[in-house]
Amino acid sequence: MKKTKVVCVGEALIDRIKNKSNQKFTDFLGGAPANVACALKRLQIDSAFIGRIGNDKFGNNFIEQFKELEVNINFLQLDNKLPTRIVKVNRDNSGDRYFSGFDTSLNTVFADEALDINEIKKDIQDLEKLFLETKYFVCGTIILSSSISAETIHFLFKIAHKFDVKIIIDLNWREVFWDYAALTSETSKNERADLIHTFLKYAHILKLAKEEAILFFENENPLEISKTMLNRPDVIITDGENPISWFINNLQGTTEVINSSKIVDTTGAGDAFLAGLISQLLSFDYPSNESEIKNCIRFASVCGLLTCLGEGAIEQQPDHSKVNEFLGSHIL
Repeated sequence: MKKTKVVCVGEALIDRIKNKSNQKFTDFLGGAPANVACALKRLQIDSAFIGRIGNDKFGNNFIEQFKELEVNINFLQLDNKLPTRIVKVNRDNSGDRYFSGFDTSLNTVFADEALDINEIKKDIQDLEKLFLETKYFVCGTIILSSSISAETIHFLFKIAHKFDVKIIIDLNWREVFWDYAALTSETSKNERADLIHTFLKYAHILKLAKEEAILFFENENPLEISKTMLNRPDVIITDGENPISWFINNLQGTTEVINSSKIVDTTGAGDAFLAGLISQLLSFDYPSNESEIKNCIRFASVCGLLTCLGEGAIEQQPDHSKVNEFLGSHIL
């Protein structure tokens, strides 16, 4: 059986993004794993999202969005006590965003921190059927800031291993999540780094930003980073508008990206990039030469770029035809 599906696990949350005048906020659906699951569906890839959201207005909005895109939410958990997390996002003049904290007016603990292993185990047979058809399992490291959710992700890793599902980790370092979480607010930076390094050993593919590479590996060479890790994963390092460095299928190189002066909001750009990359890895049945790898990276980078041309992560994600149309009109 050819595996064609992708399972994304982790946070679905609200990005409360400040407008250009910095006076008001607008709420957008977000959260890296949720963003990737939605972007994959727009790129004609079957995706499933496993996470926990509040049984509230925002949670209902997520359910409507997932259903509209036909994302599999059979394993989505609804929490009747904890709310969907709201993240405050500010933007600088170039559209780059930074996180300034959470809306804690209703609660200081959020539904995504309570992804329940017991609810997962209740549906284990259906989950195994899904994993039987799944090629890639996608997650980030924010989920580690909660002991409840961390236990669940490690259980899911075991299921993934059982069915030979390749694990893709987007490091996605967001210190503010760790600073506010009950489990990790008192942990040192070294303790947090140790947790993440232990987690990364499961990766078959690791995607990270240049600043994350330097912070966690003191290195920005993808091959050298891969050598330090148990599975010797493929490593992709993004750096905004600068060339992307990669070590994929035992080949190493860099790929120029197309830039634009029309950037509005970079929220979700990395998630759209990752979805684009995964779609191409599936399309090529994994690229085997430098030309194929560069085509994969270019396609992914355009997915990220087009997402930046409007506000919000999920709303701006391109479909397959828009990406190809854009690529056809630009020559690197």
